[in-house]
Amino acid sequence: MTTAARTGERTRIVRRPRDVAMVAGGTAALVLSSLAVHPDRVSGAETAVFHAFNSVAVLPFAVVWPIMQLGNVLVITCAALVAAGFRQWRLAAGLLLAGAGVYLLAKQVKGWWPRGRPHGLLSDVVIRGAPALGRGFVSGHAAVVTSLLVVAWPWLNRPARIGAAALACAVCLARVYVGAHLPLDVLGGAALGLAIAGGVRLVLGHPA
Repeated sequence: MTTAARTGERTRIVRRPRDVAMVAGGTAALVLSSLAVHPDRVSGAETAVFHAFNSVAVLPFAVVWPIMQLGNVLVITCAALVAAGFRQWRLAAGLLLAGAGVYLLAKQVKGWWPRGRPHGLLSDVVIRGAPALGRGFVSGHAAVVTSLLVVAWPWLNRPARIGAAALACAVCLARVYVGAHLPLDVLGGAALGLAIAGGVRLVLGHPA
């Protein structure tokens, strides 16, 4: 965390126009990605991108699985507890609010734009680990990890930002790699996470 973050609530709290842009941009990206989502078919372009990541064995599942868990709903509580351990109460509240909110909203989005998992829509899908069940659009893992990253961003220094962003991207790519999601599922999830996190930053504010 930054020196400013370690000083706690004495830091000047602001709300930026970029927070509004995150809400608008995330919402727009979610809607745009949903336009190409169909319950019974997948476009050729999305199929090609999916197979490019899914068909090539790069890492064993034992290595990929822990990375994916950074988008697990349990990480929301863990992240908030870490923030509370540093006495960053505003950050802890933001992580809980954004994480829980995006997790619940992702379930609603799955009902608005129903689409199955890759193995139910495409052939030659490589399943690594247990097959994912339920609807695919959007990726809850991508939504959760993106929301936590965006909320925590103002409290992180440059190295921490780079590391956290790399891990968030790894979670999104891992969901395609293991055959759990199609590319637009991940893109839509990340867009949802961005929009919700931007809203939380507007409501609670963040360090200048």
